[in-house]
Amino acid sequence: MLFKKSTVDTGALAGWVSGLLGGSKSTSGQLVNHETALSIPVLQNCVSLLAESVAQMPLELYRRKPDGGREAAVAHPLYDILRYQPNGWQTPFEFRECGQLSAGLRGNSYSYIERDARGRIQALYPLDAGKVTVLRGGDLQPYYRIGSGDPLPQRLIHHMRWISLDSYVGLSPIALHANSVGYTLALSEYSAKSFLNGTALSGVLERPAEAPPFKDQKTADAITSEWQERFGGASNRGKIALLQEGMTFRPLTMSNVDAELISMLKLSDSDTARIYKIPLPMVGTLEGATYNNVENLQIQFVIYALMPWLRRHEQAMQRDFLSPGERNEYYIEFNIGGLLRGNQEARYKAYAVGRQWGWLSINDIRRLENMPPVVGGDVYLQPLNMVDAASSSAGSSPSEPDPKAVAAIAEAMK
Repeated sequence: MLFKKSTVDTGALAGWVSGLLGGSKSTSGQLVNHETALSIPVLQNCVSLLAESVAQMPLELYRRKPDGGREAAVAHPLYDILRYQPNGWQTPFEFRECGQLSAGLRGNSYSYIERDARGRIQALYPLDAGKVTVLRGGDLQPYYRIGSGDPLPQRLIHHMRWISLDSYVGLSPIALHANSVGYTLALSEYSAKSFLNGTALSGVLERPAEAPPFKDQKTADAITSEWQERFGGASNRGKIALLQEGMTFRPLTMSNVDAELISMLKLSDSDTARIYKIPLPMVGTLEGATYNNVENLQIQFVIYALMPWLRRHEQAMQRDFLSPGERNEYYIEFNIGGLLRGNQEARYKAYAVGRQWGWLSINDIRRLENMPPVVGGDVYLQPLNMVDAASSSAGSSPSEPDPKAVAAIAEAMK
C-alpha cells in the first residue's frame, strides 16, 4: 500500500510553523516549542488546569439496557483498563493527564493499543507525539509511524486530535500562536535582565549645588549607610529624620517604562488565557473577579473550555477502543455533574421542585449527587391539587419549592 505523509499548509499562519516540534524562532527572536512555552506561568497553568480537570473526572464504560437505562459495564475487559490500570506503571489519572497535556501543547495525543489474539485491549501505552508521523493510506485511513518503524494501522493507535486543517493531524496551539508565545517569552527575558543589570532605588539624598564635594567616596558611603540603617526597613517606618547642610530626601516612584512593562505582562497573560478559552480568575488573575461572577466563570470554563476536550476524548476512545458492533451496546462517558453543580442551596431547591412535581425520586437525586440508592427511594410523588386545567376549580401551582421539601432533600443527602 502506498502511504503519503499527512501535512498541513501553514503558509498562511507562519512560514516556520511546520517545524514546531523541533523548535523554531518567532518574530521576537525567541525559540518557541512545547518546552519553552511551559516556562510561561499562565500557559503552564492553562494546560495543566485542563489536563488535571480531564484526569480527575470519573470515566465510565456504560452498557445500554433494553429498558432505556444504563449500567456500568464492569464485565467488559476495557472497564478495568479505563478505571484502574491502563498499563504497568501509570495510574488512570496520570495516563489521562499525560494525554491531555500532550494535546494541549502539541494538538495531538497518541497511545499504543496492545491487543491479544482475539483483538481485546490488554493495555494502553503513551507515545511521544514528537516521534509519531501520521500517514494517509491509499484507503484514506490514517496509519502511524513511530520513529523509523513500519506504519501501524489505526486499530493499534489511539489518536485524539485538536482542530485540524487536513482532518488527520491536529494543529498545535503553541505553533498556531507562536508569535504570541514568543512575545511573552521576550517580555519575561527583558524584565529578568532589567532586574539583573538595572538599578532600583527607593530614593536619593540631595545636597545643594553650592555645597563642596566630598573629599572621598567613603564619606558619601558612610552617610548613605547610616541613613539606611536608621530609616530603612519596615521597623523604622514613621521615624523623623533631621537633615543638615541643606540636604533633602527625594523618594523615587515607578517609572513610566516599569509601569508599561507591567501592563504588557498583564496583556500577554490575557492573550495566553484566551488561546485556551480559560477565564482569567481560573489562572490566578483576579482583576475584575467578584463574588457574584466567579461561579458563572467556572461554569463558563466547564462548558466552553473543558467540554470540547471531553467530547474529543470520549468519541476518540469509542472509535478506537470499541468495535463497530460494540458501539450499539456500549459507550464511554465522563461524569461532569460535579463540576456543574453550582452552590448547594440552589441544587437542593431545584431537587425539591423536581421531587414535589413527581419527575425526580430520592434515588434520582442521590444518583445526580453520585450517592448510592436507598431502600424505598424510587417512589415518585404527585401533588394532590393537580386537576384538569380547563376546570374552574383548578388549584394554583406553587412557584417556589416547599421549605419542608428542601429540608427533606437535605436530610436525604446525609
